Amino acid sequence: MMADSGSEEIAVIGNTDLTSAELENNIKNTMVEIEKWTSLLRKMEISVGEAEKRTGKNTVNMQEIYTVYLIETRPVDAVTEGIIPAPDSLWRRYSEFELLRNYLLVTYPFVVVAPLPEKRAEIVWHKLSADNMDPDFVERRRVGLENFLLRLASHPVLCNDKIFYIFLTEEKGWKEMVYETGFQAKADSRLKAMNAAFRVKNPDKRFTELKHYSDELQAVVSQLLRVRARVADRLYGVYKVHGNYGRVFRYAASVDDILEEEEHYADQLKEYLFYTEALRAVCRKHELTQFELEMAAQDLASKKQQKEELVTGTVRTFSLKGMTSKLFGQETAEQREAKLQVLEQQIEEGEEAVKEKNTESDEFVKTAWIDIEHFKDQKDRDLKEALISYAIMQISRCKKGIQVWTNAKECFNKM
Repeated sequence: MMADSGSEEIAVIGNTDLTSAELENNIKNTMVEIEKWTSLLRKMEISVGEAEKRTGKNTVNMQEIYTVYLIETRPVDAVTEGIIPAPDSLWRRYSEFELLRNYLLVTYPFVVVAPLPEKRAEIVWHKLSADNMDPDFVERRRVGLENFLLRLASHPVLCNDKIFYIFLTEEKGWKEMVYETGFQAKADSRLKAMNAAFRVKNPDKRFTELKHYSDELQAVVSQLLRVRARVADRLYGVYKVHGNYGRVFRYAASVDDILEEEEHYADQLKEYLFYTEALRAVCRKHELTQFELEMAAQDLASKKQQKEELVTGTVRTFSLKGMTSKLFGQETAEQREAKLQVLEQQIEEGEEAVKEKNTESDEFVKTAWIDIEHFKDQKDRDLKEALISYAIMQISRCKKGIQVWTNAKECFNKM
């Protein structure tokens, strides 16, 4: 509710906690949404089948080498009587995946949009190539891009987006359709978002805690990646030795295969490292929404104070208007009446603006929090599965290593 014209504080509805009834309603809505999460994947199989290097000219008419990725889609109900039809396919560059994600970030600011895999190998174990055209890196990026599309297709909101569907199904004219949406004009500048973060007076505790959660997640995943790199570095030499002995003691172990398997788990961790920026993007949008609400409320309070001063003829605070009145005399009744009418119109518009901003803020919090809870559940499942699989892989490697040395011991005993 808004405070009376004479009060010094403005109560901002968008920053209040949800009631138990609202929380219960949100949970019911969430359960309804869960039923829709696989809607697109129920209708369509999606994969990124292969990557291909090509040569062409860039925007400045210079020759360049780039990689394109083959997106294949097939209607699920097209598979009849064991006959699998050929999939529809089209090629996309990495930059087109970037454009799609930027569009989704702007269009759905309340969604924790899945991150893309690295464009260049920036976080890489030193035994592997950092060349972004390296075949192994391109293959891992292909897997990452497929995972990105599957994340979008399984999301209850993003899976229904028309632009996303056209990205999957129409090769030509897609970029033009994206730009026609005007999403670039809606994008908030970084400077504007930073200004809101520093000037917002009543930050929502939940989103403040979410920023801390994002920072902690980034720190933990970064530490896991560093530990994994140190473990991989130590075991690399062991695997090399095992590989050499394997030629004699019937143990076949490819160091390259082992490294690729190691990097597969690292890529799963990196995905959630990059997810932290998506969480911060949701926080920044909320801060901007909250700041705009506070500015609208502040402007309304100022207009109400001006009206009160005009009606009573008293100036509560120092102002240029008060000084000019003392120097040049009071305004005529007609002038005051005209100003009063203008202020009443502005107050009416201001109240409508505050109401609109309150609704926008409440709706953002409601939809964002449902998606954030969904993300947290997904993160817990994925990281638990990845870490358990990584531990099982290491146990398997150790057992194979024990077998190598057991075979060696038996051979030496027979000498």
